[in-house]
Amino acid sequence: MSENTVVMDEQAMQRAISRIAYEIIERNRGTQNLAIIGIQRRGVVLAKRIAEKIREAEGAEVPVGIVDITLYRDDLSLLSKHPIINGTDIHFPVEGKIIVLVDDVLFTGRTVRAAIDAVLDFGRPKAVQLAVLVDRGHRELPISADFRGKNLPTSSSEIVQVYVTEFDGENKVTINKAVKDNA
Repeated sequence: MSENTVVMDEQAMQRAISRIAYEIIERNRGTQNLAIIGIQRRGVVLAKRIAEKIREAEGAEVPVGIVDITLYRDDLSLLSKHPIINGTDIHFPVEGKIIVLVDDVLFTGRTVRAAIDAVLDFGRPKAVQLAVLVDRGHRELPISADFRGKNLPTSSSEIVQVYVTEFDGENKVTINKAVKDNA
């Protein structure tokens, strides 16, 4: 038996995405030389939403790319003999750009490390920054988000799930707290 608690509803997600977009603009003094890359799957949706908020605020189009880290994972052999590849699409040069990687949940840091490795295969950016909707702690690598929608302290047994309309039909973030079954 488990109990799901909504920790961000649709409005909270929208506010967090807007805040992240404005923080990216402020930190980088505008959008010049800026590009956003979403980590497959939900990070891509969030990256597009952040880019749209930046466009609304600054009137500038920021290129958005997609990175699939499947083949860069350090646990690939543990996943499957035939992992599902969703595809990478970085249609702009990363050389000398400020790249903002976007993911839904920051946990151990291993996904982000893999995403950085994948991006570096396309060239050497001026800088790589990290934006996440939820930072839940429990890092195994020295990686920290530059922009975060919500800090959510969790136990390692809890599951944080981000739902987006494009895949799930709704926008929300839940935490699943495992409860012992007394049956």
